Amino acid sequence: MTDEPAWTMGIEEEYLLVERDSGALITKQPPGLLEKVADLRHGLVARELFSSQIEIATGVCSDTKYLRADLGLLRLAVAEAAAEYGLAPIAASSHPFARWHQQQYTEGERYQALTADLQGVTRRLVISGLHVHVGIDDPDLRIDLMDQAAYFLPHLLAMSTSSPFWEGQDTGLKSYRMSVIETLPRTGLPEKFGSWSDYKRHIDVLVQAGIIEDSTMVWWHIRPSERYPTLEMRVADLPTKMEDTIAVAAMYVCVLRMLWRLKLENRRWRSYANFLLKENLWRAERYGVSGELMDFGRGELVPFGELVEELVELVRPDAEALGCVAEVEHARTICRRGSAADRQLAVYREALEDGATTDEALKAVVHALIADTVAPPEI
Repeated sequence: MTDEPAWTMGIEEEYLLVERDSGALITKQPPGLLEKVADLRHGLVARELFSSQIEIATGVCSDTKYLRADLGLLRLAVAEAAAEYGLAPIAASSHPFARWHQQQYTEGERYQALTADLQGVTRRLVISGLHVHVGIDDPDLRIDLMDQAAYFLPHLLAMSTSSPFWEGQDTGLKSYRMSVIETLPRTGLPEKFGSWSDYKRHIDVLVQAGIIEDSTMVWWHIRPSERYPTLEMRVADLPTKMEDTIAVAAMYVCVLRMLWRLKLENRRWRSYANFLLKENLWRAERYGVSGELMDFGRGELVPFGELVEELVELVRPDAEALGCVAEVEHARTICRRGSAADRQLAVYREALEDGATTDEALKAVVHALIADTVAPPEI
C-alpha cells in the first residue's frame, strides 16, 4: 500500500424550511422551489423524506477551499430561492417547536416503500444531518479505516451538536436527533469487518433475503458509500454556521489520513468494544462540547476542550499536508464559544430573561438560526 488516497471530499446537508416571519416549519414545499435551487446550482439538490426538507450536495472537492466555496454557494442558492416564497432554510438537526405528526411525506416510490416498512419509526424523523464523504479508492482500506475511525465519532458529534429542542421543549440534550435516529434499524456503530469481502458478505445476506435493496438502507454512523468510492461519516448533527461544518469535515478527513499514516508504519489505532464507544457517543449527545469524554487510554473522563487540543496536534501533520490547518484549529473556536446547540440555548434563555414568553423565545431561536445559516465565514 504505497499510493496515498486522493482524500477528496463531498458534503451533503439537509435543511429545514421555515416561514420567514413566523419561524414555523412548513408542512408542504411550494411547487417549483426545488427547481429554482437546481437552476442556480446545476441540480445539486434533492428532496428528502419530508416535504419540509431540502438536501444539497457539493461536488467532489479536492480540498477544503473548494469545499467551502461550493457549500457556501449552495446555502445561498437555497436561501435565495426560498426567499421568493417567504421562506428560509435553517441548518439545524431539529426545529425548536415543530410538531412531527403535522409533517407530510415527500411523494416518491422509495419514500413510500420506506414508510410502509418502518411505519411509526419514520414519522418522527423530522431531523436533519450532515454527511461527509472522503474519497478512498481501495475498498479494503475503507473498511480498515471505518473500524479505527469509529473511536473519533463522538468527537465529531460533540462539535456538531445542533438539536437541543424538540416540540417546544428543552430536552436537556445537545443532540436530540441522536435519540430519534437510533429508533431506526441498522443504525449506530458499524460491526467490525476484516475486509471488504467480509463486509459485502454480511450486507448480501440481507439483500438476498429481500430485507433491504442495497447498503443505502444501512444507516450506520460511518459506512462505505454504495454509490461512490468513499467512506461516509453520518454521525454528525448539522452545524448551523458553515465554518463549523467545514471544521467537522476537515477534522474527519485528517483523522482518516492520520490512521492511514499509522498503517504505513505497521501501526493502528487501538480498537475498543462498541459498548465503550457508545458511552462516549451518549456523552457527546448529552453534553456536547461542554462535557467530558472518556479517554480509554488514560482510563478517565477528560474535558472535551482538552481532547480537542490533543486531537488538533495529533492530526496537525495531516492538516498541513491537506492544507486545512485553520479549518482543523477552528475546533478550538467551537469549544470556546459553543456549538450550534449552545447558541440556540443561549438565545432562548436570553429571550426568557428579557421577558419573552416561551413561544416568543422559541421563535427568537428560529430567527437566529435563519441568520446563522447564511452568516459570513469566521475563518
